[in-house]
Amino acid sequence: MRVALAQVSHETNTFSSELTDKAAFSLRSWVEGDDLLARHRGVRDYIGGMIDEAESIGGIELLPTFGAITSPSGYIRAETWNEIKAKVVESIGRLGPIDAIALELHGAGVAENADDIEGDLLRALRNAFGQDIPIVATLDLHGNTTERMIDNATMLFCVKEYPHIDMYERGQDAIRHLDLMMKGQLDPRMALVRLPMVMPTTTTFHGPLKAVNERCAAWEAKAGMVHCAAFHGFPYADTSAGCVSVLAIADGDEALAMAAARDVADLIWGMRQSLLIDLPGAEEGLDIALAHDAGPVIVNETSDNPGAGAPGDGTGLLAAMLKRDAPRTCFVHMADAEVVAAAHAAGEGSTITVALGGKADRLHGEPLPVEAKVVLNTRCRFVASSPMGKGGLRDLGLSTRLRIGNVDVVVTELKSQLLDDEMMKIHGMEMAGYKVIAIKSSQHFRAFFEPVAARIVTVDTPGIATFKFERFAYKTATKYLFPLCGL
Repeated sequence: MRVALAQVSHETNTFSSELTDKAAFSLRSWVEGDDLLARHRGVRDYIGGMIDEAESIGGIELLPTFGAITSPSGYIRAETWNEIKAKVVESIGRLGPIDAIALELHGAGVAENADDIEGDLLRALRNAFGQDIPIVATLDLHGNTTERMIDNATMLFCVKEYPHIDMYERGQDAIRHLDLMMKGQLDPRMALVRLPMVMPTTTTFHGPLKAVNERCAAWEAKAGMVHCAAFHGFPYADTSAGCVSVLAIADGDEALAMAAARDVADLIWGMRQSLLIDLPGAEEGLDIALAHDAGPVIVNETSDNPGAGAPGDGTGLLAAMLKRDAPRTCFVHMADAEVVAAAHAAGEGSTITVALGGKADRLHGEPLPVEAKVVLNTRCRFVASSPMGKGGLRDLGLSTRLRIGNVDVVVTELKSQLLDDEMMKIHGMEMAGYKVIAIKSSQHFRAFFEPVAARIVTVDTPGIATFKFERFAYKTATKYLFPLCGL
């Protein structure tokens, strides 16, 4: 079986001022041909799972075509989206006869000229290759899933956990069920229920959404069920596609799939109020962290989460930490290429006076005038050890470890979440040496840090990934959804 493989993934925060162009994709992944397989072989991610499952089954040839993925940010430029879509369609077309198409998608991609890029791409593939070609895809649980995606795909498999520790398994699911379908052993029927609500970025490791996954698992255990998953949606994509939804797949029984999707959707709707929580600000969060007996305490600034499209250079939490100047505290990490350049130019052991952070906009705080000692300069390049994407190469460009008073601050050229302690290690920082470790993330850090942290304190400062939806001026149909309609 010849299966065309492609990747297009972007989570678009439409409130971001950072427009996303080809250069932004090129910083992380704009690859063609065999490079697409090479980047994911042996990695616990979607395509890594597809590769391993295809090799385990045998008789499946994955034909890599094109891959484009970059960090969450603002709208994809129209010309960039047009080029990506054309490259996927054209590169698959050059393969000659194929039996199926397998895709890694996200579900919350928005371009200047397409408010549902996944649906747009799937429709383009249908138009190019016909209604009979099987198309399977993986999706992020923060996808704003649409009927257009359902209408143009054969099977869609959604990550169920947040943090996304099951990307690899969903890649396996896609290839395994595609193989069963091609052998005539599966007749997939999908059902989607979209709910009139949005929700904050909430973990599935515990709390209300753990119960949702348990309900999905109970449905999957029933005869004839293939897949059942809840899409949390992406509330920071202000489009008509945005909402919470539930997707189910059954073997030859659309009514069964719809029954599962409706049941899980009813469960989520019934718990909607419990998903709205009030988080402490920076000062209160630090009070809680510093008062805790043991360490390290992780203080995560969810509102400037690069994984939700925020710039990663916000100064709300860092300003509070520098004001406290408490011993054994650190911030890992800030994105500020200008400060990194200054530190490398000055050299290790020198003292520099710089304006740190606050470069992307003023919503996330003003730049902080600081005098800092340059402790260590390096390149922030490492292999991930987090259960989420373990084995993947991470490269955030040049970086520096600064000491500002008692606070160690890692600064990198590129933004990202802190998903494990590899970045700390290459900057000479051991977790055990710190009482408080401040980071920029919403939930993904939990995959690695929750088992080893003495406590986790989430803080919400001004930013485009805040849990305080009332701070946004929604303009689309999203503004009529719960809880926005009551604000």
